[in-house]
Amino acid sequence: MILKALIALGVGLATVSPAAAQTYRLIGPDGTVHYTNTPTDPRYRRDGMAAGQAAAPPRLPVVHAAVAPYASEIVEAAERYGVPESLIRAVIRVESAFNPRAVSRKGAQGLMQLMPETAAVLGVRNAFDPRENIDGGVRHLRGLLERFGDLQLALAAYNAGEQAVLTHGGIPPYPETRDYVTRVLALSGGNGAPDLPRSTFRVIERDGAVVYTNIPRLGKLF
Repeated sequence: MILKALIALGVGLATVSPAAAQTYRLIGPDGTVHYTNTPTDPRYRRDGMAAGQAAAPPRLPVVHAAVAPYASEIVEAAERYGVPESLIRAVIRVESAFNPRAVSRKGAQGLMQLMPETAAVLGVRNAFDPRENIDGGVRHLRGLLERFGDLQLALAAYNAGEQAVLTHGGIPPYPETRDYVTRVLALSGGNGAPDLPRSTFRVIERDGAVVYTNIPRLGKLF
């Protein structure tokens, strides 16, 4: 994906003449640095190389060895569900330390530690398959972000369950959950929820009335 494109660019730049080898750089919202010699986005800026100076291969972003085997799956899920790659990587690191065979004491499985019942709802047949697990985990996280509209509450719900967050009206007073939220935020560099469109929820009230809302609340949601 991006990494392959950057490597290809580095090879291509080494074969062109110095005058045509000017590189441009764009820093993405998640901190990823993109390089190109044919910018199509006005946000690209010259990489500070003087005219006529020989081009050096662009500096590739550092990819941790544990992340590399799942980089394409993370990029695909991030693009599919609109969740920052940095947040996905942080959740996986805290959940399983990038061990696709990890199983928790409570039975959560795989890279993003999906509980069997959650995996079943998400349609994940094999929680130990990295692609399925990441896709399901990111889709679940996206749903929590939409429901709570707050990154910290979404992470707390991912760790402790949605009902625990609703019952306590915020991050539950569980040391494990509070530590989990703190660690993921520190690793992702995030302090707020991505700008996601709201889903529409249907709520059946106790008197049988059906209410449609984009603000999830207690009740039976569909």
